[in-house]
Amino acid sequence: MLAIEKLGYQPNLSARGLRSGRTDVISLIIPDLKNAYFAELADAVMTAASKRGKVVIIEQSGGLRERELEILHGPRMRMVDGVLYSVLGLSQEDADLIDIPTPIVLLGERIFHGPADHVTMQNIEASQAATEHLLQRGRTKLLAFGAHRNEVIGSAGLRLEGYRRALRHAGVEYREELAIDVQLWHRSDGAQAMHQVLESGLAFDGVVAFNDSLALGAMRVMQNVGLKIPEDVAIIGFDDIDETRYSLPTLSTIDPGRREIAETAVVMLLERIEGAAAPAAAREFEAGFKVISRESTAIPSSNGAHA
Repeated sequence: MLAIEKLGYQPNLSARGLRSGRTDVISLIIPDLKNAYFAELADAVMTAASKRGKVVIIEQSGGLRERELEILHGPRMRMVDGVLYSVLGLSQEDADLIDIPTPIVLLGERIFHGPADHVTMQNIEASQAATEHLLQRGRTKLLAFGAHRNEVIGSAGLRLEGYRRALRHAGVEYREELAIDVQLWHRSDGAQAMHQVLESGLAFDGVVAFNDSLALGAMRVMQNVGLKIPEDVAIIGFDDIDETRYSLPTLSTIDPGRREIAETAVVMLLERIEGAAAPAAAREFEAGFKVISRESTAIPSSNGAHA
């Protein structure tokens, strides 16, 4: 042992894997690390895996179907014990293509009831709660900010359904023009889309942004033209990324259960790798969510303070 320490010996994981059949390495495939949600999800996965003695390697797919399949069926799959796979480009029709020898757990909103375990969030219910949060504050002209109008399965489609469900339950008419298409969900996309909304003259008093980055981009543009948040426009995001605690004003948002998603997915994957603990049938799990109320949706009091 002293000789090992003196020489600074590092074990060869590939050689260890040949002997044991395990590498203690898992792969996390995500669409885009520039998206703050996926960056923070990766951090949570690495923390959960490290507690269990596992190393995580991260690959970015760009959300492109061809790239997702290329990674999944590439030679690097032989270097890992299992895969956590946030699918974006593949569809339900591709379910058979993810049935690979390497244990796999899916993340996100694609390929439900397929051959692999699946961990996701309550998109519809959480978006409904976000919309209700604004309706309860007397806001009725709400932008659904980040819609993909033709999408049914996927974050945008599910969150639009939650938005519509909240309006329906409140007796508020759904207005097609208030569903704002934003194909990509970065700050710059939110800023550009809000510029277009303001130039159109569309009247609104609240924004249900389908992720926090869109909300932060939209907030900056609204403030630049003199709109006050929350006095003129209340806004809520989705994802509870760290930056929302430090924006001005701080951003109300949905905590979608990111840590629970990471912990559950890692545990499920390790059970599949070990083989004994997991049932034969694929499992599906939805994490819990919370509405995080901050300054961007506060109710102004009579003396100008926010409640």
